[in-house]
Amino acid sequence: MNIIDIINKKRNNLELSREELEFAFNGYSNKTVEDYQMSSLLMAICIRGMSDREIFDLVDIFIKSGETLDLSGIEGVKVDKHSTGGVGDKTTLVIAPILASLGIKVAKMSGRGLGHTGGTIDKLEAIPNFKVNLTKDEFLKELEDIGMVVSSQTDSLVPLDKVIYALRDVTATVESIPLIAVSIMSKKIASGADKILIDIKVGKGALIKNRNDANVLKDLMIRIGSFYGKEVKCLISNMDMPLGFCVGNALEVAEAIAILDGKVKNNLYNLCIEIAMNMVSMANSISLMEARKKVVGAIESGEAYKKFMEFISYQNGDINNMLISNNKMEIKSLKSGVIKSIDALKVGEVSLHLGSGRVKKDDKIDYGVGVFLNKTVGDRVAVNDTLCTLYYNKVKDDFGIIEAFEIE
Repeated sequence: MNIIDIINKKRNNLELSREELEFAFNGYSNKTVEDYQMSSLLMAICIRGMSDREIFDLVDIFIKSGETLDLSGIEGVKVDKHSTGGVGDKTTLVIAPILASLGIKVAKMSGRGLGHTGGTIDKLEAIPNFKVNLTKDEFLKELEDIGMVVSSQTDSLVPLDKVIYALRDVTATVESIPLIAVSIMSKKIASGADKILIDIKVGKGALIKNRNDANVLKDLMIRIGSFYGKEVKCLISNMDMPLGFCVGNALEVAEAIAILDGKVKNNLYNLCIEIAMNMVSMANSISLMEARKKVVGAIESGEAYKKFMEFISYQNGDINNMLISNNKMEIKSLKSGVIKSIDALKVGEVSLHLGSGRVKKDDKIDYGVGVFLNKTVGDRVAVNDTLCTLYYNKVKDDFGIIEAFEIE
């Protein structure tokens, strides 16, 4: 067996055996398969796809590349969520404290950004001293103590995904539906939650560009969950425009806090309510209407905000010293009319180029930069109104962001 034959077999649209998948993927992990060879195989998978059997086998190979978390010793139903990635998506920062404040355990291992899409761990690292790397014992203790925990993927949990994830990001193979499903579901199953909700983003600013692909991914992840005896529910949400007003790490944390504090209600707020009520409904076996009342009540009572602050403090974060850049550039409207659309991909790419994300996998993030949307879809604007504000440090450039706004 050799890697060239395996690449050729997949390139010719033939099904790979479990042994061939193990040889290739475990070989890449232990460095007997080279970067350029795995890149070729990932591209062949991206183009040719994978059968269900290949996908189930690869999920199992990913899970068995490391340890798994056993949450059975934690009392109550344990839930987890995942988003497939979008521009301005900070839903975890809002949803996890809501559920924890309602007594529902949220065990969450999150990732870093992929391309123009931000990662939850990058956002949390915008908070000075926040500890994202937890041991298994620390993870379980926090879940027991405060009912929620969000940490980076440990080196021991699905380590194979970590190296493949980083390679996909820089080889234009991020958007493969089988690879997205394998990456998400291997981590979710290994993390040990009883019930899992997946938020599938679809649109210009998402990895999934159309509704048909979103439905294919939805059905695939539900089948993987069923194979492993896990209840999985998928929601499909729009990512043609940014989620919320803020794109960029510290800016997004500040917006999440404002929503939990009852100060902001926008498309981000609406989506967080929808996701949270579905998770509460799953966990407590109650109707969506009843679950919605509990979720809204957690925000209005201030309990969700208190839980967020408890979570930040527990992981050593210093929220009061989180820095947003003082350097601002306002982008003015050149015409009057109504904003018909805001291109999420364009906004995400501008934020990325300002320094809020990574172009190469070893790039350093500038946590204080990004984009604040002063206007949103449906707003009426006049000439010279501020459409958005760019926060910058090292890079002062508007990157043509005005093109993201369609005004009629």
